[in-house]
Amino acid sequence: MKPPLRIAILECDTPLDQTRHKYGGYGGVFKALLEAGAIALNDPALSSSPNHGLHITHFDVVNTEQYPALDDIDAVLLTGSRANAFDNPPWNVKLIEFTRKVLEEQDRVRVIGVCYGHQIMGRALGMKVDRSYAGWEISVMPMELTEKGKELFKIDGKTMELHQMHRDILLEYPDDVEKLASSPRCYVQGMYKKNKLITVQGHPEFNHEIVTELLNARHDVGVFDDTMYSDGMERVKKHHDGVKVSQAFLRFLLDD
Repeated sequence: MKPPLRIAILECDTPLDQTRHKYGGYGGVFKALLEAGAIALNDPALSSSPNHGLHITHFDVVNTEQYPALDDIDAVLLTGSRANAFDNPPWNVKLIEFTRKVLEEQDRVRVIGVCYGHQIMGRALGMKVDRSYAGWEISVMPMELTEKGKELFKIDGKTMELHQMHRDILLEYPDDVEKLASSPRCYVQGMYKKNKLITVQGHPEFNHEIVTELLNARHDVGVFDDTMYSDGMERVKKHHDGVKVSQAFLRFLLDD
């Protein structure tokens, strides 16, 4: 693809107050991530274009159930959500069907999935999402990369660090995708199919401020006990590879 990359962000949730005040919504959070990735990538095709070669729009698929026209975009990005990807409220069913159509009924528009969006992609491809018997992954955590993962994310070494905030997992990889990473609590940490899809279970778009707000909120209502909360807070400011993942997303889109 050639810039400008027309990316439609499908907002699957609304951020908490502090994050919403700073970014406006998850569309704004991902806009910041993609722009940081474009700057770090320093690709001439992007850097020579206005707005870092990006044209980003966003659509509320939960409350207004709005979707982009495929002729107007080059890619869709499915965000995370506090909702369960294995439940079937009408908006979730509509999202799965839209994703399935993009993946199966055309060949131009590409799909990026993050956390809940990664799981929705799995469901659209016929896989099952469920609770992890191993429990939550929260804050910055390592995952072991496959050879394809090392190639795409361009990480030195065997592991990549990303913010996590989930206890639901995709149970299996679809047959026709390449595996990118795994962790002890989540076998399916990322998927790839050339010129079609790329996903991660982690949150490259999160930073320590966003995750601290989530940890505080979930601790306050008892979702996280004191031990889990303290464990997450100890790791919340660790280095993470979110911008490297953003660069991989953009290379995926630029690749012919």
